[in-house]
Amino acid sequence: MQQTGSSSNPMHGEAVLAPAGAVVAHPERLSFEEAASVWMQFVTAYGGLVDLAGVRAGDTVVISAASSSVGLAAIQVAHKAGARAIALTRTGAKRKQILAAGADEVIATAEEDVAARVGELTGGKGARVIFDPVGGPALADLVKTAAHEAVIVVYGVLDRTPTPLNVGEVLFKHLTIHGFELFEITTDDRRRAEAVAFVSDGLAKGELAPVIHKTFPLEAIADAHRYLEAGGQVGKIVIAVDQHEDRS
Repeated sequence: MQQTGSSSNPMHGEAVLAPAGAVVAHPERLSFEEAASVWMQFVTAYGGLVDLAGVRAGDTVVISAASSSVGLAAIQVAHKAGARAIALTRTGAKRKQILAAGADEVIATAEEDVAARVGELTGGKGARVIFDPVGGPALADLVKTAAHEAVIVVYGVLDRTPTPLNVGEVLFKHLTIHGFELFEITTDDRRRAEAVAFVSDGLAKGELAPVIHKTFPLEAIADAHRYLEAGGQVGKIVIAVDQHEDRS
């Protein structure tokens, strides 16, 4: 069984006692390391893109922080829904890895004009869905990339600098900006069940697959945290119990 995530049921151990609503059956085709890497990011991506924004075939989705586990999951969720995924990353250093992970296009935000590039890639229409965990001044640039009646889902505040938002652009484009947390899905029985069904279907069909960047044994958990904080990963960092060698 794998935990789907809930702020009221924090767990860390070889054996845990959890309420039935907080776990799902182990996906048969995945290793335990892979299964441990599934639920947080795919349920977050599903919740923001499918449950809230209603992403559908033909949509263009702009995904910020695309090398994160949620960003990579969002690329796959967008494709499962039939949409095109434009990935944003700070520099071009991870471009090849993000393209290999399935992104249709990659834009380096520190090196390119994001609004101009999205305009080029969409024939001037802009993106119907924007999925952003950053906020800050960059959110104002994302508003410029939005299509008429687009949905902007903000699911994090990696940059706590205030956003100089052009309210006129929000108004005249008829935009929806929605703040979203994973627990909106995991604490609602119906929405959680729909999310689990969507992700389980994607896993079974091979449409969704976790991306593991590096695996550490439990005794090296401090090293794992230091590696994670360095910010060089593309995908998940996994801690494995009873594993005595690094299988990166």
